[in-house]
Amino acid sequence: MPSTRAPYRYNRPVTDREYIQRVRRHPPSSLVPLIATTAARYWEQRSWLSDGHRKYTPWALADAARVSIVSGNEYRDTIPTDRDLLEILTAYIAFTDRALKSLGKPQQAIWELMLRMSGEQLAWQEQDYSDFARTAAILTQTTPNKAPRVMHPGWDTDMLGCPLSDYVGIAQILLGAAINNAGRFDPTWLDSPGAALICQAIPKPIILQVTDAHFATDTLAFRREEKDNRRSRDPELRRFEHNPLRSRPFLTGFGPAYLTPAPRAIIGKASPLGLYHTGVKVLGDAFAQDFGELLEQYVGRQLQLLTDVTVLPEITYRSGRSQRSSVDWIVIFDDLVLLVEVKSRRPTQELRLASERRVDELNRMLAHAYEQIDTTAKLIAERHSAFTQVPADRPALGLIITQEPFHVANAPFQRQHLPATDTSIAVAGVSELEGLVTVIDMPVSRILRDRAADEERSTWALQSALTGHEHCRNAVLDAAWNTYPWAPAARNLPGSTASA
Repeated sequence: MPSTRAPYRYNRPVTDREYIQRVRRHPPSSLVPLIATTAARYWEQRSWLSDGHRKYTPWALADAARVSIVSGNEYRDTIPTDRDLLEILTAYIAFTDRALKSLGKPQQAIWELMLRMSGEQLAWQEQDYSDFARTAAILTQTTPNKAPRVMHPGWDTDMLGCPLSDYVGIAQILLGAAINNAGRFDPTWLDSPGAALICQAIPKPIILQVTDAHFATDTLAFRREEKDNRRSRDPELRRFEHNPLRSRPFLTGFGPAYLTPAPRAIIGKASPLGLYHTGVKVLGDAFAQDFGELLEQYVGRQLQLLTDVTVLPEITYRSGRSQRSSVDWIVIFDDLVLLVEVKSRRPTQELRLASERRVDELNRMLAHAYEQIDTTAKLIAERHSAFTQVPADRPALGLIITQEPFHVANAPFQRQHLPATDTSIAVAGVSELEGLVTVIDMPVSRILRDRAADEERSTWALQSALTGHEHCRNAVLDAAWNTYPWAPAARNLPGSTASA
């Protein structure tokens, strides 16, 4: 007789409908707090990876909370236990993607499955130190190359209700509180003696005002956002859609305190991506343009951390009667010329869902970058008069740096839809660049050349080429971190891994 223990109860394919019905057995008022408690316990990757079940992942817990809030029935009287939650998460994992049922194009279907899974899972694996630090590094410590459109002095207070450094500091407070209090942030804690130093740095009214304005939502608004952001009515794609917890990690209406079933989403709210979305919503597309120019200059700051290289900014040149521009940055090594194009891009919903429009979206966002790199490489090889300072006696490689990682962007099923180039080009998120420039046990140029020369590894994420290497600290990120209210003290906030 088959075992009925939770990990084996769903040892068969499970439809999304069956999974939702399993969640609906329990009232949200009981299930969501249980999920929040569990999410706080397993908030770090090493904690859920070391657990024997390996099912307490942040994306699975966040989806179970979403389903309970959107579809739950408060009149159910079955109070959930830890075993019930494990069964729910087991049902979540037992879901069988349509790709595995495909008979027509199985290889393409599997690639599409990988695209959906990467969007589903990797976005929930933020690194608190680098994501927090990168916010100030880009938005307050990088000097733009052009006059800003809307990011004038005081833009952060106008947009957020406090200076950017305090906003990130509040996110750190909320994260520490949630991790150490079963997913809850109780405002009355700010009146305790233990919070006195925090409230001296950021007054309690500001903390609560910012929490309400940017981090918290009620269940009615949650359901509305869930409905308004759906791109597909296909039940098999539901779990890959936007989760409102990404926009507002804390919930009200579950007792006197704020409750979060997704503590990792707090990091995302104070990351550059979170600030980008907030800025576009409040200040419009002009904020996106300002952000893109800051990102371009920030990439230059990271490249300048490399030793024994020459870093050149964009070169303008004439082509016929037109004036054109090269890639954003050219890095000259002794044995390599690296051509870097920066794109303030992030995967859209069409890419995360692997929809029929994903190819058009991919080209819209990245095709020009491929062409720009290849054109610049040809101008260098042809010894164009504007590029005489760039040596033509060594190989050239291209690197497209995006605001957020385009997961599996280098894989053949993605690359085949983008412009063909004579130059070997890799796509990497800015976080991967931050790791690349800190490698100290091997020349960075050798890492890049070895990766490009390997037929298989060149299709992987750049991050895979950095694994196992020795790194120094990233001086740009450290300088940014030190602008926050608690600076080195924040490294020791409850639950923080900022010393990593």
